[in-house]
Amino acid sequence: MGHTYISNLLHCVFSTKGRERYITPPLQERLWPFMGGIARQHKMRGLGIGGVEDHVHILLSLPATMQIAEAMRLIKGGSSKWVHNEFRSHGRFEWQEGYGAFSIGIAQVDDTIAYIRNQKEHHRKRTFQEEYIAFLKAHRIEYDERYIWD
Repeated sequence: MGHTYISNLLHCVFSTKGRERYITPPLQERLWPFMGGIARQHKMRGLGIGGVEDHVHILLSLPATMQIAEAMRLIKGGSSKWVHNEFRSHGRFEWQEGYGAFSIGIAQVDDTIAYIRNQKEHHRKRTFQEEYIAFLKAHRIEYDERYIWD
């Protein structure tokens, strides 16, 4: 084959440090598109970005040359710096150190985007912590709850 073709789709999830509710609706309106811009700038595609006051979900399509850790470093670092510059009242804003990155297949893209868009409604019934543990279990990832949270 003369070219490399991949489909590398990841549903990424991460929280504010301590799950502080810093991501207010006015910030969300600007932060989600900004994160999409970071992805585009680095040859990723943000297929869906959304969340609530204490966490974000991003459906990313990564290029063949990019590792997950690099994608998260770029998006989390760039967006945190932008929040500090644009929203001075959010001076204590920061993302948690870790993240979840869950692979999905192409058949799950539409459902994953709908899930991301429906975060506000979804979290009327389930906390971020409950949601995150459910993702770990669904993907059969072993974990020790003592080390999940900040």
